Amino acid sequence: MADAASRLRSLAERMLGAPLPLRIRAWDGSQAGPPGAPALVIRNRRALRRMLFKPGELGLARAWVAGDLDVEGDLYTALEAMAGSVWERGEDARTLTQALRDPEVRAAGRELLRLVGPPIPPAPPREEVRRRRHLHTRRSDSRAISHHYDVGNDFYELVLGPSMVYSCAYWEDGGSLESAQRDKLELVSRKLGLTPGQRLLDVGCGWGSMAIHAAREHGVSVVGITLSQEQAAFARKRVADEGLTDRVEIRVQDYRDVVDGPYDAISSIGMAEHVGAERYLEYARDLYGLLRPGGRLLNHQIARRPQRDESAYEVDPFIDAYVFPDGELAPIGTTVTQLERAGFEVRDVESLREHYARTLRRWVTNLEDDWGRAVRLTSPGRARVWRLYMAASALAFERNRIGVNQVLAIRTPDPGTSGLPLRTRTWNT
Repeated sequence: MADAASRLRSLAERMLGAPLPLRIRAWDGSQAGPPGAPALVIRNRRALRRMLFKPGELGLARAWVAGDLDVEGDLYTALEAMAGSVWERGEDARTLTQALRDPEVRAAGRELLRLVGPPIPPAPPREEVRRRRHLHTRRSDSRAISHHYDVGNDFYELVLGPSMVYSCAYWEDGGSLESAQRDKLELVSRKLGLTPGQRLLDVGCGWGSMAIHAAREHGVSVVGITLSQEQAAFARKRVADEGLTDRVEIRVQDYRDVVDGPYDAISSIGMAEHVGAERYLEYARDLYGLLRPGGRLLNHQIARRPQRDESAYEVDPFIDAYVFPDGELAPIGTTVTQLERAGFEVRDVESLREHYARTLRRWVTNLEDDWGRAVRLTSPGRARVWRLYMAASALAFERNRIGVNQVLAIRTPDPGTSGLPLRTRTWNT
């Protein structure tokens, strides 16, 4: 009988209807596949049971998070190979149903069942969130934000670096991550036209970086809101250390509960992905109502490619279960339409897609360079979640599977005077 790696590789290729571009290294020490290619390491039979009882991406994710499945070699190369042969093959790829009609595939499947051992479904890793319908109530949003952001401030500082900015940086060739994040905050400030004495609402303020930058560099008064207790505590300490407590207030507050407008400007950086499609118009209308006439909104948001049938859109199961529970992405056209339906005049849209790919690669490097400490600060499973999520996201941005856009919108007064200069792109100089 063939060794485990050869048997698994044969099954995978029959299911795909195409050669597998990776080596397989199995628990019995056997290997099969192209020499020099990254290896998919199957450490034990439990990895196969996870994939059998939960076919598709979630089964693979469970095996990865639990440490039953690993990659030997460059993770990006392995993910690119898998993306090209599995996830991005398009309509010509055989579906699971089509593959199972093949007698050889069915025979190989029976062999796999004999290979995996006792047919007992393994429990999901403890890092997994029980999946549920996306309600986006105050309570469910608070739980989702806590799952993602209350991992530990020390862990985030290890990954993000001293800037503590958890969104796409704005790069120049040769620049550091810290300088690129500072340039992004300044780009947002210039688009909002911040001037001393104005009031800024920073929705989803994170660890306070935008609030501190706006107050220190532009003399505005800032209210930053977050649902994460850990973020708020960290941000308040930073504000105090900067001597800005008279100009920056950090609140643990839902955006639906902010009632102390009007504000001159609102920044929403990496926040709207958590709102959800059903709540997005409500979100946009709430922000519109908090702005004074002539006030500006800068919405910085990840976008997905549109689908032929938008009703068929499903949230990525790995992201939903392990990274951003209840997070949803929308095409940029949908976002612009919802902002306009809420009353905004959209004046500028800028894509920063390549910038986010570079940012994510730098975060992955930070994580890998201090892996032992990252594991101690969280858990082996949590660190593995972040490594896979950030590396895969970097490739998704590079391949134009997802993008990120800054949308500048105005609450334009009835006379139609936007308050913008005739040549608006001066903020990029």
